[in-house]
Amino acid sequence: MIAPLTPNTQAILLLTAPLIVGRSDSSLELLTLSEYNRLARLLREKQKEPADLIGSTADETVGICAAAFDRKRMESLLGRGFLLSQAVERWNARAIWVVSRADSSYPRRLKARLKEDAPPVLYGCGDAALLDTGGLAVVGSRHVDDELISYTETVGKLAAEARRTLVSGAAKGIDRAAMHGALQAGGKVAGVMSDSLERGALARDNREPLMDRNLVLISPYDPAAGFNVGHAMQRNKVIYALADAALVVTSDFEKGGTWAGAIEQLEKLHFVPVFVRSVANAGKGNSALLKQGAVPWPHPSNPDELSEALSTAAAALASEPKQETLSFALREKAAPYGIPKETMPSTASLLPAQGSSLQAKATPAEALYGAVREILSRELTESKNEAQVAELLSVSKSQAKAWLTRLVADGALEKTAKPLRYRAAKNTERLL
Repeated sequence: MIAPLTPNTQAILLLTAPLIVGRSDSSLELLTLSEYNRLARLLREKQKEPADLIGSTADETVGICAAAFDRKRMESLLGRGFLLSQAVERWNARAIWVVSRADSSYPRRLKARLKEDAPPVLYGCGDAALLDTGGLAVVGSRHVDDELISYTETVGKLAAEARRTLVSGAAKGIDRAAMHGALQAGGKVAGVMSDSLERGALARDNREPLMDRNLVLISPYDPAAGFNVGHAMQRNKVIYALADAALVVTSDFEKGGTWAGAIEQLEKLHFVPVFVRSVANAGKGNSALLKQGAVPWPHPSNPDELSEALSTAAAALASEPKQETLSFALREKAAPYGIPKETMPSTASLLPAQGSSLQAKATPAEALYGAVREILSRELTESKNEAQVAELLSVSKSQAKAWLTRLVADGALEKTAKPLRYRAAKNTERLL
């Protein structure tokens, strides 16, 4: 059953969404992302929410916004209630849900990493909980040969065996091959679509994994929207923001969405380590990405090696962003990284209960990260800086920084500036 839209989400949809039902109304000028962000800041300053624009105080709240936004434009957008009801009926019939940045159920990773660049609304179908599980993003070109399709399916299968969610763009070629490989192996998959979410939600191949909660499909764009190059480019940052690491299987040189997304990640966003398939015939695009700071894919042969590669790369990104070589050696000893044994929960306590369908072997690196998360969530009731956290855990400052960076991205810790401090997340502040 699809949860009803919250009043905040209804208002945000009216202001920003085309509400395509048969055809869109191009005569209305929707709020752009930057305009909506400006409106959200104004509402917060006045201790208001988007819902106040359609509630009992709507006239007063619209009046408050009139100084920054044309009142007639606002009233025209907010007056599309009947069109919204038609759109909601259409979405419900296709099992499509909608969340907005004002909802507590909005993916934490997108808020934490993208902040005001996070899409105001997300449309989706399937288990939304998968969006906060991290995982491996696999991206690449649409037009590839059968050999690369087979290779990418194998990567997806390995991610499933390592219990890592597979994140991709659901486009033809590399994206769908990675998703297919993971689903065939019983893994979890999050697909970020730039168009045609309706078709994806109704596709026969997706029906079973959606019902089994192994697949979630999302889009920042109207479920009935067609292909748009700009949308395909923009959704790349959502793919990277949802993942722990990314693998570029193949990329054109200085053109295309795969190249643009990887370059944006390497040069600007720095959310996750970016691996690139590095072989003799990988192509000019792949070679150029390596020169831009991407890491050669180590071609792990089993789930433990994959998990170790991703964990080590995350630490390298935080401490030495330009590091190009990774080690698979397991560094954990009796008291890993100097953390006293008495403060460490057992590895068994970090796994699902015996008999659970999700039970599988946890790598030492992931068990260690789970332990650190539990310790810092408990101990950081008062803010501490990186040096204090390093002292608390008896580890190097660079290792502490790597863990802190990941914990902030996962929503377990909050980061404050001036001075730089970390504390356990309270989840009290909302981004509208």
